[in-house]
Amino acid sequence: MRCGFVALIGAPNAGKSTLLNQMVGAKLSIVSPKAQTTRMRILGIVMHQQSQILLVDTPGIFKPKRRLDELMVSNAWTGAVDSDITLFILDAHNGLNEEINLIIQKLKETSRRIWLVLNKIDKIIPQKLLPLADQVNSLLSIERSFMVSAKKGNGVNDLMEALAKEVPEGPWLYPDDDLTNLPDRLLAAELVREQIFMKTHEEIPYAITVETESFKEKSDHSIRVDLVIYVSKPNHKAIIIGHQGQKIRMIGERARKELSHLLERPCHVFLTVKERKNWDSENNRLKAIGLDLS
Repeated sequence: MRCGFVALIGAPNAGKSTLLNQMVGAKLSIVSPKAQTTRMRILGIVMHQQSQILLVDTPGIFKPKRRLDELMVSNAWTGAVDSDITLFILDAHNGLNEEINLIIQKLKETSRRIWLVLNKIDKIIPQKLLPLADQVNSLLSIERSFMVSAKKGNGVNDLMEALAKEVPEGPWLYPDDDLTNLPDRLLAAELVREQIFMKTHEEIPYAITVETESFKEKSDHSIRVDLVIYVSKPNHKAIIIGHQGQKIRMIGERARKELSHLLERPCHVFLTVKERKNWDSENNRLKAIGLDLS
């Protein structure tokens, strides 16, 4: 038996969450085309052969501008330090840039094993992949390199095979049928936030947070979930609600379908929007979205 933690580290929109979902086989980490979607560390539990691979999806690493950003980046680096193996996820299509070089410099300071994962290989001509891998290997001590398309699944099984053989020997830390340690109430809030990312534009998704106020099982075994969407500006509240409430109904309906599928039972989602200026500086709000403040 083997069991170990594997951190997914990289720039925003490198495809870390897509890779975690692909390896776990379920949507645990929300995904959107927008950068900086993931705000907290999310654990995905993968059973492969006799190995339990504990995948830690982390927020994308970027230059922070506010306290929320600083905590997101800090939580990402903590995930790398605590892991047995760090997967450095690099968008092969975008290649190296200043942002990536800063991450490489920071990774040099860790003593953990680092594997390079070139993602989105379906968006680049194959002849460019090996030179890019060589370039990264010249800058950072890389133990192994993999080329994958997290979205399409290409190369992902080879990566899982390698991880299953390389995580440390030891007992499993979770039951073999668990997919995550993420509480259902936090998962519900994340699914609502994902729909806000998909249905709104510009700064709106980054200026809101979602909290689950109530998560109750009804007598028919369905789940009732009451959630609050906190916005920082009055006009954001109007945008989230939409004309005659159309947008918030759509957000709730799509989140309900996702949650019902994931929990394998009917779910009823009820949303409220409240204005709360500077919520992203409040410890209680930051703790509620799963960030470690220590």
